Amino acid sequence: MTLLLRCCCRCLSSSSAATLANTALTAAASSSSLSVASLLRSCRTLRSLEQIHPHIIRKGLEQHQVLVCRFLVLCASHFALRYASEVFFRVSSPNVILWNALLNASSNLSSLSDALSLFNLMRHSQHPDGFSFPCLLKSCSFHAALFLGASLHAAIVHLGLEDDLFIRTSLINFYGKCRQVDASWKLFDTMLYRNEVSWTAMINGYVISGNVVAARLLFEQMPERNIVTWNVLIDGYVKAGDLINARKVFDEMPKRNEISFTSIIDGYAKAGDMVSARFMFEQLNNKDVFSWSVMISGYAQNCQPNEAFKLFVEMYNRKIEPDQVVMVGLMSACAQLGRMSIAKWVDLYVQQISLDASQPHVLAALIDMNAKCGNMERAAILFDSMQIRDLVSYCSLMQGYSIHGFGAKAAELFDQMLKEGIIPDDIAFTVILTACGQAGLIEEGSGYFKLMKDVYNIDPSPDHYACMADLLGRAGLLKEAYEFVKSMPMEPHAGVWGALLLACRMHCNTELAEIALLRLSEVEPQNAGNFVSMSNIYATDNRWADVSQVRLRKHAMSIFQSRWHGLTTANIIMRIDCATNILIILKWKKWLGTVNSFLFLYSHLFPRQF
Repeated sequence: MTLLLRCCCRCLSSSSAATLANTALTAAASSSSLSVASLLRSCRTLRSLEQIHPHIIRKGLEQHQVLVCRFLVLCASHFALRYASEVFFRVSSPNVILWNALLNASSNLSSLSDALSLFNLMRHSQHPDGFSFPCLLKSCSFHAALFLGASLHAAIVHLGLEDDLFIRTSLINFYGKCRQVDASWKLFDTMLYRNEVSWTAMINGYVISGNVVAARLLFEQMPERNIVTWNVLIDGYVKAGDLINARKVFDEMPKRNEISFTSIIDGYAKAGDMVSARFMFEQLNNKDVFSWSVMISGYAQNCQPNEAFKLFVEMYNRKIEPDQVVMVGLMSACAQLGRMSIAKWVDLYVQQISLDASQPHVLAALIDMNAKCGNMERAAILFDSMQIRDLVSYCSLMQGYSIHGFGAKAAELFDQMLKEGIIPDDIAFTVILTACGQAGLIEEGSGYFKLMKDVYNIDPSPDHYACMADLLGRAGLLKEAYEFVKSMPMEPHAGVWGALLLACRMHCNTELAEIALLRLSEVEPQNAGNFVSMSNIYATDNRWADVSQVRLRKHAMSIFQSRWHGLTTANIIMRIDCATNILIILKWKKWLGTVNSFLFLYSHLFPRQF
């Protein structure tokens, strides 16, 4: 009978299976608790729990605390905290185990204040034990609530529970995640008995605080290491940017799992070495959604959108359900391509799969993708649908308005953001200053630049100065722009002088253009585009002798670069000396790459239609 019930539960998605399960439960009245327990052990979905719960009530097992405890754990695994609370509070006198089950679920799924309220309610009927405090400490570490966690520590000492292994390990983990590594060490150093979890918690504390050297020393002293400890050390080296030692630890591991591979892949991706990341990815036999998400996000972050889409198609064909990280990475890749047709497909696909698109970071990525692909109407609709708007979502929409020439709307949105009490950062000011430059909003841009310094105490970076130089230069205020550049407290970078050179080209000012070109030759001497701009400025002014001289310099540089390139690439078919033809070919190459990516995606997702 138990085997039959398990088979029924696994098929509860169909009505016939549910009917068969009902019949089986009725026939098993003499052993109700054992039968229901068997069903609960086989549950896979929240719907299964909802169908089993009425039978628990009907059989009078609502006060059976072992069954209810199992039911609460399953509810928590399906993120159904409210449902779990309703079932819990129907129990007349819940024991401490039942309280701990609900407290653990609340600590994982609700706010810290809700978990604390439940803990205080528990104290009126039950004494907290060695499993009660770790639940709250885990929530405190997640929210970095140092004061509350320290108060719980004091209560633990008062109750004489500090020597409990589980509680002390939880305290070590809590202080470590709050970057109080000295407090963690005091607890760890005075432990009479340490297990692998205690050692790992202490090593992880050093990793979080950025002290990988101390983490490695403690790792070497650890008597027995498990795979979790190895992964923690790899993660520490990856976060420190030390991929050499991370790879050494990875190679020394006696056994590796998906987390080991994902950590090292993530390290290579963040370092921009996608070749090594892909090599490690191919070595992984059991690829989970996390490894796929790291690779797709890595390609997107390293400006390889075509590769990101190709990998997504491979993931799609393997019937792997993407998570939020995968889709955010895919949206970033789509934003780089700038193709509205692909953006519409991604937007529609997000709506079709079981993905919570209401999460702020997902909505912000959708807004950014639609805005950069030209669908500003859809981006605005998504923005208006957000219940809580953050700085990222505002910047995404403002940047979209800026790209498509709606600088005034971007300025209105920035003012609205300030009225809502959202504090802008340096990136937000870069976005709004760029928008003002594109729209020629001199007064507004100058006001925002002053606001950044005087009100929000943000020191302008060279990028901010480049935006202001572009703003003044586009408006024809070339002398003011040049004086502004000379007043910079730091050395101007290529972006600043490039903005001035572009403005000189727009308004045909050869005198300032020569100064800008001279500075650019010092900062980025190998950029031939600066010479092309200068040549065009001379041509507009009918200074053909200077045009020839500049072109000779550029041509000499092109020959040098092509010969050096020939040393590293053996498949050069032809040399093209005309800069115009080069630019045309590069534009066609970029366009063809986008089209090929779209055709590749379309042919794999819709093979019959293709």
